[in-house]
Amino acid sequence: MDTIRFSPELLRAERAANPEFTRPRQPGPSTRSVHGGRRPNPYNAVADPIVQTATYTFKDTADLRDFMEARMWGGGQGRTEYGRYGNPTVAAVEARLAALEGAGDAIAFASGMAAITTVLLAMLSSGSHLVITDDCYRRTRQFCQTFLKRLGIGCTVVPMGDYPALEAAIRPETRLIVSESPTNPYLRVLDLERLVEIARRHRIKTLVDATFATPLNQRPLEWGVDLVVHSATKYLAGHNDLLAGVLAGEAGLMASFRDALGVMGSVIDPHNAALLLRGLKTLGLRVDRQNQSAQAAAEFLASHPVVEQVWYPGLPDHPDHAVAVRQMNGFGGVVSFTVRGDLQSTARFVDALQIPQLATSLGGTESLVSQPALMSHYDLGPAEREALGVRDNLVRLALGIEDIEDLIADLEQALTFV
Repeated sequence: MDTIRFSPELLRAERAANPEFTRPRQPGPSTRSVHGGRRPNPYNAVADPIVQTATYTFKDTADLRDFMEARMWGGGQGRTEYGRYGNPTVAAVEARLAALEGAGDAIAFASGMAAITTVLLAMLSSGSHLVITDDCYRRTRQFCQTFLKRLGIGCTVVPMGDYPALEAAIRPETRLIVSESPTNPYLRVLDLERLVEIARRHRIKTLVDATFATPLNQRPLEWGVDLVVHSATKYLAGHNDLLAGVLAGEAGLMASFRDALGVMGSVIDPHNAALLLRGLKTLGLRVDRQNQSAQAAAEFLASHPVVEQVWYPGLPDHPDHAVAVRQMNGFGGVVSFTVRGDLQSTARFVDALQIPQLATSLGGTESLVSQPALMSHYDLGPAEREALGVRDNLVRLALGIEDIEDLIADLEQALTFV
């Protein structure tokens, strides 16, 4: 057998003869999850090292002065003097997250709520106004309607999917539109194109919480959204073992939020940043599995006689199915549904499940189940829950990476207890 040898000359000839061969290939989402934003480290380590330090030294006064002068003029980004302003491990995960979102920059926070509250406080001042859709995360709405009100910042809540109402809520002092896609718990999908058209016509910035979608299923920045936020605790980290948040957007816009983080101090710990980096490497595998499992679970539940209604964007009867098909690559790993029964019979179903664990959160390797009326909205009375659309017989199922055949069999046996 003839020996095959690599020939640089032959490779160059093939490239010259085939223009498609020379076109650089854009890496796919899983490749970006593993390698996006990769930067060299002094140890030649495959995994980004954990740099555990609170402060940084300078060689001498001249070195310090050079750094301070560079920072005054917008430079000096390669290093810092104190842990609240930067960390190499944190910088590594921020570069990876920016690559995943296709953003100019990304900032990691101690939690998803820290990311949201920081950007709102940095963007809005007394006398200004924002519009938020009603199916957003409850704590986000609470912050906008309660805490921002104390600062003299107005907030109008509009129904999710009602774009005429959204535009009608805009005032001369409106600075920001906040929404979520898909939403919690009914998985409503925001028409990003329509949102951006309204916002740009009124010269207003947009912020979308895309936690449920992940950058693999939906990339709001590519549709013209200004800022995207994630609770990285969920899918991005993927193992239910850390708290983190991320904000991503155009580099020039992000600079003010990085300054605000230095003032407010909700920085992520380097250990959590390293865990987040590790989790991101399997993001593509996990999300693909969760997309498939959730679709199968939703179809099973929709066909079951004890189930009243199923909310999942991958089902044709979901109110935003057409929008989801147009702008999403996958429909996510969460399925919400109501069973034929009351608060107690629904609780019996939840307790009968053997694989999903009764817990809040989502996006991890373990399947989790919750009954919102007895968990996230337990502090509200029945009338208040009903006003928010949280029914006593509502269940939210967050699929993990277990075998879907086992999960469906478990759902089937538990539904006999309703």
